[in-house]
Amino acid sequence: MTTQIAVVGATGTLGSFVVDLVRRTPGLELHAGLSSRDDLDDVRGADLVVDVTHPAVSPGIVEHVVRAGLPVLVGTSGWNAERVAKLRTVVADVGGPGVLVVPNFSLGSVLATRFATMAARFYESVEIVEAHHQGKVDSPSGTAVRTAELIAEARRELGPVSAPFSDQRARGQQVASVPVHSMRLRGVVAKQEVVFGGEGETLTLTHDTISQRAYEQGLLVAMAEAPRVEGVVVGLDSVLPLD
Repeated sequence: MTTQIAVVGATGTLGSFVVDLVRRTPGLELHAGLSSRDDLDDVRGADLVVDVTHPAVSPGIVEHVVRAGLPVLVGTSGWNAERVAKLRTVVADVGGPGVLVVPNFSLGSVLATRFATMAARFYESVEIVEAHHQGKVDSPSGTAVRTAELIAEARRELGPVSAPFSDQRARGQQVASVPVHSMRLRGVVAKQEVVFGGEGETLTLTHDTISQRAYEQGLLVAMAEAPRVEGVVVGLDSVLPLD
């Protein structure tokens, strides 16, 4: 059985990568490749809609597709806890297919974030440094936001992380109490460091994305699982056998 995939944001860097992956993967077929300005009704008839557009337009696109009764895989960055909460309300109101929101399709990134949540219980001093290419329009990255939120969840009974002098602009943006520092540099694809500080030691968890090939396996897993999710599910880790 062939799965029909519609890609919104197909003209972008990640979108064109998804389109190419769909075209060369047995069992997948490109139903439509749209830009964010095209008629969204062209996604009708697809088995899954993949949104890889822009943070400013993604929520409206996803809501439109959800109300059309189609499952959605969201690969657009910028989906923080507030946006996800609003989306949950829409999906519950429609009562139709679910939405899978994936901040990062790299398996290594997912594992690094999982390791960070494990370490968070043992260190109250935590900061995140993330770097992406100059063309990335949002900061902090969706991966950094997701990592910070999971660190805070892991420390829910222990209290927030220690972030002295948080009123100073150079201390980064606090996400769920975790300071996040963003760099946008030529020559970088994606990199994230989560630094833990303890008495007499530091622990640094680093993940480097060298090329978009790192996203292939995660994208294939996400496209296979997204039509089966119920409600709103966040993170590739939610559909991987990590436990």
